[in-house]
Amino acid sequence: MTELITSVLVANRGEIACRIFRTCRDLGIATVAVHSDADADALHVREADAAVRLPGATPAETYLRGDLVVRAALAAGADAVHPGYGFLSENEEFARAVTEAGLVWIGPPPAAIAAMASKTRAKELLGVAPLAAADVTEDDLPVLVKAAAGGGGRGMRVVRELSALKGELAAASAEALSAFGDGEVFVEPYVENGRHVEVQILADTHGTVWTLGTRDCSLQRRHQKVIEEAPAPGLPTALVDELYERSAAAAKAVGYVGAGTVEFLVAGGRAHFLEMNTRLQVEHPVTEEVHGIDLVALQIAVAEGGPLPAEPPAPRGHAIEARLYAEDPASGWTPQTGLLHALEFPTGPGLRVDTGYVSGDTVGVHYDAMLAKVVVHAPSRAAAARALARALERARLHGPATNRDLLVASLRHPDFTDPGRLGTGFYERHLAELTGPPADEAPAAVAAALADAARGTSRFGGGWRNLRSQDETKVYGAHEVRYRPTREGYEVTSPPGVRAVAVSPDRVRLDIDGVVRDFEVARHGDTAYVGRHRLAVSPRFPDPREQTAPGSLLAPMPGTVVRVAEGLAVGDPVEAGQPLLWLEAMKMEHRVVAPASGTLTALHAAPGRQVEVGALLAVVQPAVEQPAVPTEAQEEDPA
Repeated sequence: MTELITSVLVANRGEIACRIFRTCRDLGIATVAVHSDADADALHVREADAAVRLPGATPAETYLRGDLVVRAALAAGADAVHPGYGFLSENEEFARAVTEAGLVWIGPPPAAIAAMASKTRAKELLGVAPLAAADVTEDDLPVLVKAAAGGGGRGMRVVRELSALKGELAAASAEALSAFGDGEVFVEPYVENGRHVEVQILADTHGTVWTLGTRDCSLQRRHQKVIEEAPAPGLPTALVDELYERSAAAAKAVGYVGAGTVEFLVAGGRAHFLEMNTRLQVEHPVTEEVHGIDLVALQIAVAEGGPLPAEPPAPRGHAIEARLYAEDPASGWTPQTGLLHALEFPTGPGLRVDTGYVSGDTVGVHYDAMLAKVVVHAPSRAAAARALARALERARLHGPATNRDLLVASLRHPDFTDPGRLGTGFYERHLAELTGPPADEAPAAVAAALADAARGTSRFGGGWRNLRSQDETKVYGAHEVRYRPTREGYEVTSPPGVRAVAVSPDRVRLDIDGVVRDFEVARHGDTAYVGRHRLAVSPRFPDPREQTAPGSLLAPMPGTVVRVAEGLAVGDPVEAGQPLLWLEAMKMEHRVVAPASGTLTALHAAPGRQVEVGALLAVVQPAVEQPAVPTEAQEEDPA
């Protein structure tokens, strides 16, 4: 057994580092953070006992520089390094550098990382050969292009037409190189609407290998997990036993030590091996909640040389995790940035929130857009889904747009509540119906208008007049609200069926067709927040300076222009929907397309240029007598 660890540097950032620091504090272990300049005041830096700056601006210059991280650990006096579950966590060379520096590596042996970190080598080790790109035929379609290193949906493309394969291979490789520092990609058959099921493993240096139940991660959008749960519901016992056996065999085949995850695609009663992640997974909390364990504490104990008990704790109940992202469904699910005026979650039995932000923090453009992982553990799957949906509804999220409404609607959808309907095609089938405005948004708009009036922000100043005046009219989101002040308060004239009971600047009580409801209201800039609703406040007189010429392509978010379509030049004819350029923001590529068929009359984008949201990128003059299609900045599908 090695000496007890006294100080741990976490080679990652944000929620990942904060979660590991929490366990270290519980164990009496000092913590060290590393950070880029963009993260100098991030929550993980504020929570650590010590912090070391990594010079540079991008992940490749900071968090991906293993040499800088090792140097930081030595400078801070740490005696161990935990890689987190991203960036360097599956990097064999980094693991070797840590141990060669005399530090304890809280992770699997470098040889095991080397065997499994590349998805192509892992498949070959387990007798599953990927397709050769040059050999793919029409009969093989659809196929999936995947990055050999990393994960999280980056460097992934679904190819349904053979003519698109070459371009998607190049795009996936470029994205993988940017995200993971490794541009290797491979091709495998794409199984439509299978279930993504994984097994959590934990192994010690004494030969014990735990298989800690199953997880279902089938609800994915653009091949990024959105909702995960444990155990995977509705699987036959024989299939679960097979998953355990194959996962344990994979771990033993490479002499695995520490926490890891073996992933499968289940379809037609069969389990197809996908990959083994030689690290802790983002969704590990659902396993912890079901088994009543702390996987990070166990990782540390294993790294200190301690033995695991012969059997893991028995599972109990069900846990579901929802990933809350800063992204805007109204703009094609583009990641969002900005100040978090409020990021507050309710408390309750079985509720857990892992986050790298608090109220007052700013979501920047450099890293992933995930705000928090919200987890509920309950006696049954139905109870967990119900409690999680309600907790998300009650959260105060004042700031950038989020996917909160999508999460709530997903947890209540029949194809989620019935395990027999689960599959990775869930959002392909249901995304449109899940992203409409909530049913109670119109009354929320009324509450926002009346609260504004009570603050004195209406043109009437909230005052009553002897002579009946015309209605005050305001637009919140998609809803027009009409009201007038009276001796008793306010009379709502539109929408019908709504009566003001009590009005103050931050709370409004409404009678809606005989049912009284209270609404908490906040206003930040041109956005009103009413309960779970986020409503844009339309100006009564739009500023003409904000108008843009028809055909203008504006940056949907802050980011960096990574490439422009090959050969594209001013004066070229373009077709509606034709990709013109690509932006990189929050570790993802976003494609900007021509809004209409016509002529490119201006091109202000160039590779490497950093742009702010709303920056003019290009202008397409629509063809004569052809109506222009609204500008569309489509997120590049990393599937």
